[in-house]
Order: sequence, then C-alpha cells, then structure tokens
Amino acid sequence: MSRVGIIVAMQAEARCITAQRLPFDQSLPLRENFFIRISGMGGVAAQRAAAALHGEQHMDALISFGVAGALQEDLQSGDLVLPDSIVGDRIYPTDVDWRMRVEQCLPVGAGIRVVNRAVAHSRQVQSTAAGKRALAAATHACAVDMESSAIAAVAADAGIPFIAVRAITDPVQISPPAALMGALQPDGSVHFARLMALLLKRSVGLGELLRLAPGMRAACATLKSVIRHAETELGRPPRPAA
Repeated sequence: MSRVGIIVAMQAEARCITAQRLPFDQSLPLRENFFIRISGMGGVAAQRAAAALHGEQHMDALISFGVAGALQEDLQSGDLVLPDSIVGDRIYPTDVDWRMRVEQCLPVGAGIRVVNRAVAHSRQVQSTAAGKRALAAATHACAVDMESSAIAAVAADAGIPFIAVRAITDPVQISPPAALMGALQPDGSVHFARLMALLLKRSVGLGELLRLAPGMRAACATLKSVIRHAETELGRPPRPAA
C-alpha cells in the first residue's frame, strides 16, 4: 500500500484536515498510509518536512496542501487550484492522473470553482497587487505560495508522485501586509502580543485584517470540502514509474 505524506505550512491549514491540534514539525498518521506534517512557512521549512517524510518515514508520494494568493484577476477567495505545474527554479509538473481523480471526486454544483493552471513560488509573502501582477507576468502562473516548489523538488528528485491542493485566500487586489509575518509563530498561528504591538505601532491596520479574514474563511471552507469528498483519492496516488 502506498504511503502518502501531506504537508501544510500552518495550523489553520491542518485544521482543514483534522480537528486535532497537531505538534509542529512532526509526522503523524491520519490513517495507516496517510501522514501529515506541519512544516512552517517558506521553502526551506517545506523542503525539510518533505525530505523527512520521504527519507525517514518512507512516503511514496507527497502532497502540498493549503492556501495561496491569486496572481490573476479572475481568481477569487475560495477558488480551488489543482495546478498542472509548479514554477520554481524549474517547472515541476504534477501527476495528471492523481490530480484528475481528486478533481472528479468534487461534487458538481458544490460551488467550488477549480482551475488547473500553474502555481508560482515566492520566497516572501506577496503583499501588493503590483508585486502579484509582476510575478504573474514573469511566470504565467495563476497563484502563488511559498512551499509547493520545495515539496515538488523533493518528489522530483525521489521519482515519486506529487500534487498540490491550494485554495485562494487573497485576490490580486487584497494582500496580507508584509509586517503581519512578524506576528506569526513558526506553525503559522498568531502570537497575539506581537499582533497587538503591530496594531499599536500601526504597522498593520485593523481594516487590513478585517479584509483578509473572509478570504481565509472561504479558502478553509474549500479545503475542508476537498477533504470531505476526496480524502480517499488523496491517499491513493499512482505507483511511481519503475
């Protein structure tokens, strides 16, 4: 039986998969052949988690799961991206058969819009519309995250299947302020004292946070729907080519 490792950057993304609060940077089974690990944000953390899942836990396939920012105007909060490729230091294709089987599990008329365009890598949070548009022009990707490229690279080096499941939080016009990253703990949860300090210094505005919250709720609702309808297929990757 194939063993699948699913990597999320943040606790909020993990809660879309399980109600259990998971320890940071540890591999835990969701069921016999399906493991999850909270990596922390960014490519370095994601690469470390992917390498641990494959090298130490002997995963046969990897999934990048979580939220993403829109790079193209037609994407809105809650849209689901099952990308055909990840654009990082090179272009990493995702497994077509596995991705299509997951998509086919989603019920017609459930209100989830699915796109299969590329997701780009970024080393930092894209905090402006101008920055997002520039990245879209450079990569031709529809969305951006900070982890999928690193996970795809580990899978490519190991010769094992890989897919990404990413729900849009922020459309092009609304972006998380870069300063907000200073209020996050390694597992992506909020350090409230740091957040209050940022608010008091006006490094982050309350209005900005209020604009971001509905997008995160929409993205999490989409990710929970994916798990509800397609968890079995997520745990059934194709066998790697001999």
